[in-house]
Amino acid sequence: MRDAPLSVFRGLNRDARHWQILALSGLFAISVWTTDFGARPEHLIAALTGTLTAQIIGAWAVGCRFEWKSAAITALSLSILLRASEPWMWVAAGLVGVGAKFAIRYKGKHLFNPACLGIVAMILLFGRDVWVSPGQWGQAPLIAGWAMALAALVLSSVKRLDIALGFIATFAAILFGRALWLGDPMAIPMHQLSSGTLLVFTFFMITDPRSTPDSCPGRLLFAAGVAGLTAWLIIGPNVIAAPMMALAALSVFTPFLDRWLPARRFQWGIHQKSKEGRDYETQTSGRLGGAWSRLARP
Repeated sequence: MRDAPLSVFRGLNRDARHWQILALSGLFAISVWTTDFGARPEHLIAALTGTLTAQIIGAWAVGCRFEWKSAAITALSLSILLRASEPWMWVAAGLVGVGAKFAIRYKGKHLFNPACLGIVAMILLFGRDVWVSPGQWGQAPLIAGWAMALAALVLSSVKRLDIALGFIATFAAILFGRALWLGDPMAIPMHQLSSGTLLVFTFFMITDPRSTPDSCPGRLLFAAGVAGLTAWLIIGPNVIAAPMMALAALSVFTPFLDRWLPARRFQWGIHQKSKEGRDYETQTSGRLGGAWSRLARP
């Protein structure tokens, strides 16, 4: 019995996505219990329907092993952030986001965070029928949420704290610097930083190890660029879902940063290496999987 907590910790620590799922589940509960316009269980069910369906089809198409964890993370993110007028829109967002993970790749690495792309695609396609929750949870739940998300990232083996801190530090510096320049009260940037949406984006979107630069310098440059574009979209045209729009727009530059500042690519689970010593993304099997692995080879 005394070893039970240690065994549970080791089990969770075998895959960084376990910590992400736990933290996002906690944030989902906060959203459900603390806001009248928060997430709902039916939103999560609809999002899971879309993400798991896309994951099953994608895994079958490329001949790789089915993985439910990434689909669950995407569904939880969608259910916390996305709001829509019809339930099928969460299903569609999940299908688009996870489907693009298999369809849009460069050298075996997908370019876009699935939840981010799903949200951006739905907003661009359906306009006023889709929006992003401001996630105003109140001071105590918000502090608990930040602590929960930070703990999940620190405990996990993803090691993407640099890009999270780089983004939020740059974004905060721009907002506070602008407030000082204009003589605005500090309550304005504080309010802009106090949202559940920004929390989820900072710790569970821009930290995605499979769609962000591989090297630490590359990630810091990328984080600064996303923060700058996010601030401009908020201050200038007041674009809805500004962080997600900025991340989706700048994700196309990830391959250039990986080429300019190369580093070992992160992989979930066991690393597979080619004869040249390069990493494969997944272990594939079968005719379709073999064809995909040849196309996706770095």
